Amino acid sequence: MNPDQIKQRADKNQMPENRPAEKETSRADDASIQALSEALRSSFVIVKIVMVILVLAFLGSGFFTVRTMEKAIILRFGKPVSEDERALLGPGAHFAFPKPIDEVVKIPLGEVQTIRTDTGWYYTTPTMEASGKEPPPGKTLSPERDGYLMTGDGGIVHVRGVLKYRIAEPGLRYTLDFDSATNHIRNALDNALLYASLKSSIDITRDTTVFRELALQRLNQLIEKQQLGIIVEQLAVQVIPPRQVKADFDRVLEAEVKRSTAINEARQYENEVINRAKAEAVARINAAEADKKALVEMVSEDVRRFQSLLPEYKKNPQLFRELRFAETLRRIYTNSIDKIVIQEREDGKPREFRVLLNRAPETTTPSQPTQKSGEHKH
Repeated sequence: MNPDQIKQRADKNQMPENRPAEKETSRADDASIQALSEALRSSFVIVKIVMVILVLAFLGSGFFTVRTMEKAIILRFGKPVSEDERALLGPGAHFAFPKPIDEVVKIPLGEVQTIRTDTGWYYTTPTMEASGKEPPPGKTLSPERDGYLMTGDGGIVHVRGVLKYRIAEPGLRYTLDFDSATNHIRNALDNALLYASLKSSIDITRDTTVFRELALQRLNQLIEKQQLGIIVEQLAVQVIPPRQVKADFDRVLEAEVKRSTAINEARQYENEVINRAKAEAVARINAAEADKKALVEMVSEDVRRFQSLLPEYKKNPQLFRELRFAETLRRIYTNSIDKIVIQEREDGKPREFRVLLNRAPETTTPSQPTQKSGEHKH
């Protein structure tokens, strides 16, 4: 009891005539205390209800959903609940304790991610890129603002690339082993572009095929070496010469185009001539083969004919010669108008044959008309 309460009780003991008033005051105090107690009990009930609602809301916030193309992992006090692939949660509804106990990290395995790098590109802004405008080129490159890469033959080019990739399953390394996996991937992409540029010549401004293949090969090597846990879907590169010397590059390109056109025309003419010569050679060879075949057949036929006539000749050579001679003359005289046959002399000596050329044609005198009877000549 405090001093004031002790003093009040002493005063009450000294004044017995005030006890009825004290009883009334005590009843009033008891009623106030009872009302206060009821109010406190009601308040406690409300507080309990609120606390239950808060607990339910706290626990209900732990439910989450994983989409079809995603995986999820639960970190409990900053560490995964399991060290292997069993920690990965597939599509569907799942539960985890709310923060700060658990943290849900979703891994978009099926989603294609995109990273751009402008490390080797000249200075520009997103607004200029969106509007299609470019800042005017200065007299020279500014190393503080403009990016560029060196080629293997000492040239300077502007290069930028766009990488599309997917997270390789199960995606734990990509999610847990790096503070910012995208920064590591961007650094690997920059390294690959620099490597490819140093392995190439200035001709990559006209054809980027070899340059892109070298960059892609180098990028895959870095991904495997650093265990970045991604799969490259596409690598697009853009290579241009410095804008300060663009006109010179255009003239060189025009000369290269003319040179290529002249070479192509010459090769086309060469092919035409060669093809024509080959066709003519084939035609001549075929004709020769045909003539050869015909000659061989004719000679073979003559051989067969001579072989069939040989027995007849052996029986009577003189008669055979005369028959052959007569047959030959018949063939010769078939279409001739004048025929002159000179027989051999009995003594075997040659006969003398004389032909008078350009002889005078024979002339005929007209016949005199005969005198009819009864006519008289005067």
